[in-house]
Amino acid sequence: MAVEVRIPPLGESVSEGVIARWMKQNGDAVGTDEPLFELETDKASMEIPAVSAGKLEILVEVGATVKVGDVVARIDPDGKGAAAPAKPAPSVEPAKPAAVTKAPPVSEGEEPALSPAVRRLVEENELDPSAITGTGKAGRLTKEDVLRHLESKTAAKSAPAAAAAAPEAKPAAPAEAAPPSPAPATTPSGAGEVERVPMSRLRKRIAERLVEAQRTAAILTTFNEIDMSGVMALRKRYKESFEKKHGVGLGFMSLFARASILALRDVPLVNASIDGDDIVYHHSVHLGVAVSTEAGLVVPIVRHADRMSLAELEKAIGDLAKAARDRKLSPDQLSGGTFSITNGGVFGSLMSTPILNPPNSGIVGMHKIEERPIAVDGQVVIRPMMYVALSYDHRLVDGQQAVTFLVRVKERIEDPARMLLEV
Repeated sequence: MAVEVRIPPLGESVSEGVIARWMKQNGDAVGTDEPLFELETDKASMEIPAVSAGKLEILVEVGATVKVGDVVARIDPDGKGAAAPAKPAPSVEPAKPAAVTKAPPVSEGEEPALSPAVRRLVEENELDPSAITGTGKAGRLTKEDVLRHLESKTAAKSAPAAAAAAPEAKPAAPAEAAPPSPAPATTPSGAGEVERVPMSRLRKRIAERLVEAQRTAAILTTFNEIDMSGVMALRKRYKESFEKKHGVGLGFMSLFARASILALRDVPLVNASIDGDDIVYHHSVHLGVAVSTEAGLVVPIVRHADRMSLAELEKAIGDLAKAARDRKLSPDQLSGGTFSITNGGVFGSLMSTPILNPPNSGIVGMHKIEERPIAVDGQVVIRPMMYVALSYDHRLVDGQQAVTFLVRVKERIEDPARMLLEV
């Protein structure tokens, strides 16, 4: 008897999603817990595994909106319930047998799947995927790979034309006196000039939440700077022994997380939220950590971060970041946060104003460490400095509380012993 593949519960406030791609073809043999398809919801993209081993029959095509509990496929454990052979796997284009360069491993006879956005670009511009180098996970083609390929094609076409037109393009008057008309020989033409693709469900939801945060909260940001000398010396001294004992590296994110958790004990209102006319005080810290992925920014939650040691924090943050980039986060891992932290420094940001992650009332932003001259005991010295920011909801948190919170973070990072002593 065939086993039904249903859309599983998707967590708090999420009831539906979109089939982004199938990882198997109709009629393929699948194993238990083997990824079957990618489901994109308002909060994340996730891979849904097979609930049983057997032969796969696909019932719902790519791009379809499905609700929790919907049957999207069947698996015949005996391999006798053959799927209709005329129905191809929705995520694979049978007319294009070429494989993507550096493609991830696939089953025999299966083509590497392209995401809907990438497939649309390839088809609209009549491109051969095998001619494009993929830079995504396991060599998979990304939208950026295709756009770069189109730009290079446009540039290659326009270069000889521009050279041929050069003698006649010589101006008879100074350039500033000439009318600003573009040269036809260098103007991109066709599909290479403009690309239009639909926003993914996740991208639209990110946009909605950011606009919602700006519209509903009175967001204000306060800044400070931290001398990183003490914590860098601590990390350098104990990095190897820490990793040897705990099996995980000692990074700055876990140290800032710990400093923020202790600062929330001093100023608990920053860990609270507004619900209608009520203030909700959270007695635990469920820490949201912003992670950049190919699909967009997600904020997985470290549950009960206030109960964790540095090593536990480091491992939890690392595991969630990896799951986010591998698109393996569960919906429960993306909801229920009480406070957030983000690190723009990994991209080189020197200073920024983080946007709140509703319904949180606070988010700390870390930035790039840069050596700068500062005054210490009347002397000018060079120190590794970092600007830090706290964006907060001014409806709930006053300036004095926000500044106090950030100063407490600064004190603990500049003197890491205070984190051990919890003072």
